[in-house]
Amino acid sequence: MNNLQGKKVAVLVTDGFEEVEFTRPVAVLKDAGAIVHVISPQQGTVRAWNKDNWGNECVVDRNVSEARASDYDSLLLPGGVMNPDQLRTNSDAVKFVKDCFAAGKPIAAICHAPQLLIETGALEGRELTSYPSLKTDIENAGAKWVDSEVVVDAGLITSRTPDDIPAFNNKMLEEFAEGVHQEQMTV
Repeated sequence: MNNLQGKKVAVLVTDGFEEVEFTRPVAVLKDAGAIVHVISPQQGTVRAWNKDNWGNECVVDRNVSEARASDYDSLLLPGGVMNPDQLRTNSDAVKFVKDCFAAGKPIAAICHAPQLLIETGALEGRELTSYPSLKTDIENAGAKWVDSEVVVDAGLITSRTPDDIPAFNNKMLEEFAEGVHQEQMTV
């Protein structure tokens, strides 16, 4: 069992995150004892996307402009088409993720979330997976794209779709429990 008792996990989202890619990973993180904070460029609440329509709202704990990587042990990036597309154009969101990479924090990204990772410039030489439509973008960012339900590369955990959530959650818990990965650190 991976014990995350007292570990703080940031979940970076904005409107349009895929609901199940948020709710299921957050549930296992909390079950493992993690303290989970929802970080967003928005104030108040953010709204999920549930397959083909708007889903539930969740409360934002901290604005991304006020969040510091040093306040968290790890980072979860749910996907959805709209969510990472909006976050990758937000300089505070990109800086937060970049700072997590620089500090060696484990980062779990599923589905379309690697779009945000691309913006950090930290994927050169890495191996990861994503929703298949991102393959070319990931390869153009200098990474190797692999068609697998979950890929772990020095603290970076990635998966393709909601179907991969069980494998994604297992590896996320394992890597988050291990903590800082020196190989994850970027300049």
